[in-house]
Amino acid sequence: MKSMNETQSPIELAIFQNTIHSIAEEMGAALRHTSISPNIKERRDYSCALFDCQERVIAMGDHMPVHLGAMPMSVKAVVDSMSLEEGDIAILNDPYAGGTHLPDITLVLPVFIGDSSKPAFYAASRAHHADVGGMHAGSMGPAEEIYQEGIRIPPIRLIRKGVMSHDILCLLLANVRTPGEREGDLGAQIGACRVGERRIKEVVAKYGLAKVNDLVEELLAYSERLMRAELRNMPAGVFTAEDFLDDDGVTEDPIRIAVAITFNPADGSAEIDFSGSSPQVRGSVNAVYPITYSACFYMLRCLLSDDAPATTGLMNSVKISAPLGTIVNAQLPAPVAGGNVEASQRITDTLLRALAKAAPHRVPAASCGTMSNLTVGGVDHRTNTPFTYYETTAGGMGARPNMDGIDGIHCHMTNSLNTPIEALEYAYPFRVRSYGYRRGSGGAGQFHGGNGLVREIELLAPSQVTFLCDRRKFSPYGLAGGEDGAKGKAQLIHPNGATADLPGKCTLHVGKNDVIRVETPGGGGWGVARS
Repeated sequence: MKSMNETQSPIELAIFQNTIHSIAEEMGAALRHTSISPNIKERRDYSCALFDCQERVIAMGDHMPVHLGAMPMSVKAVVDSMSLEEGDIAILNDPYAGGTHLPDITLVLPVFIGDSSKPAFYAASRAHHADVGGMHAGSMGPAEEIYQEGIRIPPIRLIRKGVMSHDILCLLLANVRTPGEREGDLGAQIGACRVGERRIKEVVAKYGLAKVNDLVEELLAYSERLMRAELRNMPAGVFTAEDFLDDDGVTEDPIRIAVAITFNPADGSAEIDFSGSSPQVRGSVNAVYPITYSACFYMLRCLLSDDAPATTGLMNSVKISAPLGTIVNAQLPAPVAGGNVEASQRITDTLLRALAKAAPHRVPAASCGTMSNLTVGGVDHRTNTPFTYYETTAGGMGARPNMDGIDGIHCHMTNSLNTPIEALEYAYPFRVRSYGYRRGSGGAGQFHGGNGLVREIELLAPSQVTFLCDRRKFSPYGLAGGEDGAKGKAQLIHPNGATADLPGKCTLHVGKNDVIRVETPGGGGWGVARS
């Protein structure tokens, strides 16, 4: 581990850190403003990052944690599978080749400086596409193998030497329900990568490549020093926890996630071991290794201050063990749509539960613990064209050791927003009948857990509706004597007033004017409630 290079002052490093972070942020802004789908434009379900020539992440936008921690593996998968040239852009979504789940499509652009034959940097953008084919509209339904979940894209060139590979694009668009929307969102991702390319070249033109490379090395070393210093303050020992996913949508069996975190303060290192977690399952809640890595990256990043650089250096002192063939490191052909959205949340809950034993006054109670995924697809009667709607629904944040949790907010591995009612009703054949806080759903305690949400959507056209949700059987846990948060639930309400409770993982065809009601979990309470 290096000390501060004598040729680089802390001020110079801070300026560089903020400069390249602003590039990743600008990439995200470009993607958001030029995208087509409400899921990206309104909900901001995307992430952008910059990487050095060794595929190490050097800057992340303040985007989606579940995307960002895994993106280095996508870049590595691209570099390992092809020799990129000037003007190329690679595309992939394969969870078994650097991806996370099929709706998350990643583009990787190599950045060449001068006449070098090898890239000096990489710019990458990842976005959740509201449909990538498969059995269910929205590509997020129950499945028993990945081939049912949508089109699987290995690392391939979408653009070669500046020219779109139209054969590849046509193949992709022929396998999705909303090709125009997909093409528009891919174009926005291409633009975002080119913004990153242009801006990093401007930085190199200002400082020179040698200087920039020195600053990159120092930034990575600085990140490692920060993490090691934090881990030296943790108590020595092994801290364990377990939590459960409700089921996989195929059987009713709960799915165990177990973790043991070992802190070694002597050298500022940590080991995270998921041995004892359940084997991979038939349903679509399996997580591939990049998801588990992302959750660990997120948990450790939360230990540091807001201004700490989120780079590969943070993980240099950390070892992760995730046994192959388990729920936290699934093997082909396991379906994984829910691993990205549901298993990722439960892995995070389990990590934080273990961390709370080591640092009880720093860790909040469990948040809602589910992204409460809702997808709807059909034919829009207004345009007579297919539509696919996808959204994660916010829940309650867990209470903290010094204050209440927050009501109705996306927590942990998601950092998205909601789709505003106006945008929702404009884009889809929907009518929002109610949208508000689920009062009393947060766990009681010295500090109260945040409340979940209640949302009712009337469907104005016959539709296929799919839920991929959790925390229906196992409540978000409280800490330090705080009570658990309320579990989530959903209902189908017919025009005649008849209602039916819906399981957390299901798909069904509904009629015109049927209403979907979603109630998301509240966060756990923290501390014993005062009488």
